[in-house]
Amino acid sequence: MIPADDPWGRVETALACLAVDPAGLRGLWLRAAVGPVRDLVTDALCALPLTLRRIHPTIGDDALQGGLDLPATLESGRPVMTRGLLDQPCALILTMAERCPPGLAARLAAALDGRGHCLVALDEAAAPDEGLPAGLTDRLGLFLDLDGLAWGQCRPALPDPARLEAARERLGDLRLTPGQLDALTRAAAELGIASLRAPLLAAAAARAHAAWQGHEAISEADLKAAAMLVFAHRATVQDEAAEDMPEDAPPPEPPPDATGEEAKAEDPGQSIPDEMLVEAALAALPRDLLESLATGRAARAAKAAGGSGAEQSGNRRGRPLPSRHGALSQGARVDIVATLRAAAPWQPLRRRDSLRPGALLHIRGSDIRLRRYRETSDRVLVFAVDASGSAAFARLAEAKGAIELLLAQAYARRDHVALLSFRGSRAELLLPPTRSLVQTKRRLAGVPGGGGTPLASALQLAMATALQAKARGLTPTIALLTDGRGNIALDGTADRARAEEESQRLARQLRQSGTPVIVIDVANRPQPALFALSQIMDAPYIALPRVDARRLSTVLGAALDG
Repeated sequence: MIPADDPWGRVETALACLAVDPAGLRGLWLRAAVGPVRDLVTDALCALPLTLRRIHPTIGDDALQGGLDLPATLESGRPVMTRGLLDQPCALILTMAERCPPGLAARLAAALDGRGHCLVALDEAAAPDEGLPAGLTDRLGLFLDLDGLAWGQCRPALPDPARLEAARERLGDLRLTPGQLDALTRAAAELGIASLRAPLLAAAAARAHAAWQGHEAISEADLKAAAMLVFAHRATVQDEAAEDMPEDAPPPEPPPDATGEEAKAEDPGQSIPDEMLVEAALAALPRDLLESLATGRAARAAKAAGGSGAEQSGNRRGRPLPSRHGALSQGARVDIVATLRAAAPWQPLRRRDSLRPGALLHIRGSDIRLRRYRETSDRVLVFAVDASGSAAFARLAEAKGAIELLLAQAYARRDHVALLSFRGSRAELLLPPTRSLVQTKRRLAGVPGGGGTPLASALQLAMATALQAKARGLTPTIALLTDGRGNIALDGTADRARAEEESQRLARQLRQSGTPVIVIDVANRPQPALFALSQIMDAPYIALPRVDARRLSTVLGAALDG
């Protein structure tokens, strides 16, 4: 079992488990700044039974997956193919992983879904809204945060080679019982972990821990260690569920066809309480770190939804930029003139040394110049603010404060801002798309609270405003701040069932229109109905029940910084 009073013991255990079964655990998310403490951990990676390959966030497809070597092909007169890093199982060390682009994250995730590969992501993020893409965090089994560790707490972390070899031989004989697998799955569900990869990774961690400890079978200590290593940083529910339980709630009764002794005899894993694994996972990380990770997940989801409209560098259209040296990849556009200009001074030397003296032109990889463009488009942020009685009671003041903080950022970037509120029987457009900061803040301050929640009308008006902005060449993003308790239909009548049906229909239309939406649940407790509505719109759902205006603006600000 991992000692609670020894933070470095958790590091040593995680590295040992990764060295025992790197393919099963898929890899390690290592959050730490550059320094001697991180160097101790990375030095221990040489114990992995895989070849270490260091990569960077701007690595190209040809380096990862191989492809046509154009300069060599031109030189030899026949196709010459290169082999990529992913051709053979290896351990990839991704530096500056917080800057990993979505395309690279998707390719690495596909490689991890195969057999044999392992990834160590070195996350140097300095802010909560930075970090790994969700596709990688979902697949990497282990997580370590070294920011709170002092040099005096550290020891050499390289596992003993003889013990590692014995553990790898023992690993193939270890299996989890159905009861143990069920306990891990239920513990993940209680911690709010939606991905089914988490229990599978926890099972791999339990096997690796048991093999490392020399156990002949998976024990309770192995399950606890697996929950601490795999579940802790994925938890989205801490202890609110326990607060919601009534004090006089009776304990669940056992099924009538089996007593506790019989169930225990059938499967030892059935005797493991779910609360034991949940408590072990929550005890592994400090509460402030759990909240920081949760805030980061929400901010990155908002950034993914609101990134259009800013300056984007590419190779298709926009204002031309100076050509740069680069490797050929899919979609790259070669600047012929710049390439010939770079190759021209070297032609006499290359003709003299070439194996093909009759060739008129000799091109090398260092000569390739790629075209670059920068495209700039205006953006409009459509804020739909719930001013109904329930929202006013809960979080209307915080929502107003957060929007005022964001308006200053939007004004600095010269973004357009539209504002609508919904209360009573319908939604009202308070301000069409504008760049006037003073006018927007004045209209926002005058939003009253009270009345019903015409959520369907708000979605209809927000979609119409976004489509009008798109017709004018703007890039719209809708930020919906509500508690999700829609009870007013489009005709203004109080009919909760019809209002919900109309909201879902409009949500599907919003998704078909391709307009990015961010759903902010400002209720005191997350609303399942609003989460279901966000899934229909394919929009990030962010539940912020216990933050002030500044922290709410931080999450929403990720859409501005996209």
